Amino acid sequence: MSNSISRRTLTAGLGGVALAGMFGLAACGNSDPLSNGSSTSASAASGSAAAGKKIVVGSQDYYSNEIIAEIYSQALETAGYTVDRQLRIGQREAYLPEIEAGKIDLFPEYSGPLLQFWQADTKARLSEDVYAALSKAVPSGLRVLDQSEATDQDSYVVTKAFADKWKISTIEDLAKVTTKLTLGGNSEGESRPNGPKGLKSTYGIDVAFTPIEDGGGPLTVKALKDDDIQLAIIYTADPSITENDLVSLTDTKGLFLASHVVPLASKNVDEAAAAVINKISKAMTPEDLIALNTRSVKEELPAATIAKDWLAEKKI
Repeated sequence: MSNSISRRTLTAGLGGVALAGMFGLAACGNSDPLSNGSSTSASAASGSAAAGKKIVVGSQDYYSNEIIAEIYSQALETAGYTVDRQLRIGQREAYLPEIEAGKIDLFPEYSGPLLQFWQADTKARLSEDVYAALSKAVPSGLRVLDQSEATDQDSYVVTKAFADKWKISTIEDLAKVTTKLTLGGNSEGESRPNGPKGLKSTYGIDVAFTPIEDGGGPLTVKALKDDDIQLAIIYTADPSITENDLVSLTDTKGLFLASHVVPLASKNVDEAAAAVINKISKAMTPEDLIALNTRSVKEELPAATIAKDWLAEKKI
């Protein structure tokens, strides 16, 4: 979605990003708030209020997005709504017209790329600025619910050993490094905005560049671990982050477009249902999203199983 020199490393067979066509869509069910400590009678009242209401929940044809949509769906069903799942339905060009037409009620989205779909010339880059602009950019009849701390976006990544050695946690901290820095990535990345020129213009940090033609995949990770390169661009929710003890550096100046998980909702998502989804957004951390994705890739579990386990863990 962004101009990245990385790539999502999963195949379609494992639920990776797929550029699917436009599929037919159907309806889903609504929900109630799932507050911790609510009484049995309060829960019963919520279920009663939700009974008979439907919410159509959709997802992109991308394993991580499908898992989040399944989490939404199961939580809504627990709250008493009827849910019609329309999952893995393709890219924004396919599903956003359906959402705008009222055929889908709830969809896990990503703040920056969604904003750019409706407002291509936006200058917003940082998380809160993007969310504020997105809240204003949504078409009539739609709204975004609370965004999650969880992100799925490009980031500069270093090894934990490198981060510990130089005591760095942000991109700005790279200024502390007194040895040569090399960024590795696909050859076209050398001239992209998040390549060496962008890093220099935004943060004043000089890096060399070496081409590694696997878009942030195993060859790039190996080069990082071998110290052939010190920086790579890898998605923040990529399972390889935890598997290989890597660290995503915080982007304090918005070189990378913020891309937080954010629910896009129609008017059919009433306030009780919105409260359920907002609770999920509040509970989901960046580490959670990596863990969910890892279970999909390594254990090859279905999205429904992964979602059920996460909801149980979070007591939602």
